[in-house]
Amino acid sequence: MPEAEFFETDTGRRLAYHRTGGAEPGVIFLGGFKSDMEGTKALWLEGWARARGRAFLRFDYSGHGQSSGEFTEGCIGDWFQDARAILEGLTTGPQILVGSSMGGWIALLLARARPAGVAGLVSIAAAPDFTEDSMWAGFDAAQRAALMTKGQVALPSEYGEPYIITRRLIEEGRENLVLRAPLDLPFPARFLQGTADRDVDISVALRLLEHATGPDMRLTLVKGADHRFSDPDCLGLIGAAVDEVSARAGDV
Repeated sequence: MPEAEFFETDTGRRLAYHRTGGAEPGVIFLGGFKSDMEGTKALWLEGWARARGRAFLRFDYSGHGQSSGEFTEGCIGDWFQDARAILEGLTTGPQILVGSSMGGWIALLLARARPAGVAGLVSIAAAPDFTEDSMWAGFDAAQRAALMTKGQVALPSEYGEPYIITRRLIEEGRENLVLRAPLDLPFPARFLQGTADRDVDISVALRLLEHATGPDMRLTLVKGADHRFSDPDCLGLIGAAVDEVSARAGDV
């Protein structure tokens, strides 16, 4: 496995990435909250793209994986800036964004800020606005008080150590909400969602489909699939969705 390369942003952050050359439009994988670019979906999609001769890029947000910074110092706006810097600095022409969980939110922010840079979008258990609608809305009075006075709270995680949620993450997240204002997706968009996802409810996917506008949007529900969405059938669906988006990218 080749070592990661590093891209330095205008803000001084060093972002680790792996890039594979190939046909355009290329594919960029946007990972989830506290995830890194070595996950199952990112690596599978890299192999999928290589087999088809398609350009592919995966990277770590600041505070994630091999990139610089501390996770607890980051927020949605920082990670959106990281993704935008990668899109603008390391790719040529419109790209297909594949966003998993929080990466789905980041992809939507990119689509809103740089629609001309997006050829298509595939989301996997997208979690737009989760800092407000899931975290803050789910905190009890004691957790909200601790967040405001101590600056952070710890939430249990099924994926390892507890998540440290900071006051900045919550408050800054409110500046990047995408489901409270018009959200136009002027390119093919495919939303994938498992019915057994305990982290992102089906209602989020339905709300996104209802809220966004665009000429070519579809939601696929997979009965029994969980938040990881990483078994062979689910991975195949991700590849098929990227294929479909790519084929239709010039038709909208």
